[in-house]
Amino acid sequence: MATSNGYLRFAALGDSTTFGIGDPVPGGWRGWARLLADALTTSYDVSFCNLAVSGATAATVRADQLAQGVAHRPDLVSLMVGVNDTLKSTWDPAATLADLTACADALAGTGALLMTPRFHDHGEVFGLPGPLRRALTRRIDELNEVWDEVHRTYGGLRLDLGTRTEVRERAYWSVDRMHPSERGHRLLARCWGEQLHTTGLEFTLPSLEPAGGIPPSWRRDMAWVVGEAAPWIGRRARDLGPWAVRWAWTRQARVVRPARVVRPARVVRPAGPAGQVSPAGPAAPEQPGTLV
Repeated sequence: MATSNGYLRFAALGDSTTFGIGDPVPGGWRGWARLLADALTTSYDVSFCNLAVSGATAATVRADQLAQGVAHRPDLVSLMVGVNDTLKSTWDPAATLADLTACADALAGTGALLMTPRFHDHGEVFGLPGPLRRALTRRIDELNEVWDEVHRTYGGLRLDLGTRTEVRERAYWSVDRMHPSERGHRLLARCWGEQLHTTGLEFTLPSLEPAGGIPPSWRRDMAWVVGEAAPWIGRRARDLGPWAVRWAWTRQARVVRPARVVRPARVVRPAGPAGQVSPAGPAAPEQPGTLV
């Protein structure tokens, strides 16, 4: 893409990751989208609109963010959401596809270049126990199938987080392991910047080195875990946990079959002289054992 007047409009729609949680700065949160917008200003006059909301789902993006995103008349628009949907007992891939298709259709209809994701295995990063991890992994796979369909239909750029080895490194995650750290946000901004370079945009890529944020501290991390992360995990465990147990039980029931019991064969020994049973020699089965 190219801009004839050096002016670039960028809108970001999504959930807490795009909102910037995990990358604290004085006065609030920054995040990958702001870092990318700042990098774009090295070459362009940028109008940046971050509409993301912590806790957003595909449905709430459609209901609460989409109209403002379209009204911004963006040249670039990021649409990154869906993980919160997978963490709810109401998870419905068909409904999520309908919501994301409506968003992508409206945003692409403005002529904007669409930026969409494929997600990594969040269960691995969270360190969830077996049943919960398998349940979440299955749902993330279904979510990625939804995003595959959106990308096939509307094109644009997309970032496949599952191919990035950094997502398995602790340094790229905040204390809750749900949101990127400053390094993680910078990596997201850098990856999107590299993709935008392939479209013909020329600007200084976002730095990967921490700068301008509030350094992590034990006290602040604990306050965040107690005040925000723990309640969030509790809500998601109540929501996803019972479903994960039911899914694991059903899956196991399909595999396990009742054990076969073998009834021993009745043994008859050959008779000796005067009707005595011979004490020697191998026993001769009357008939094979019977399965019941």
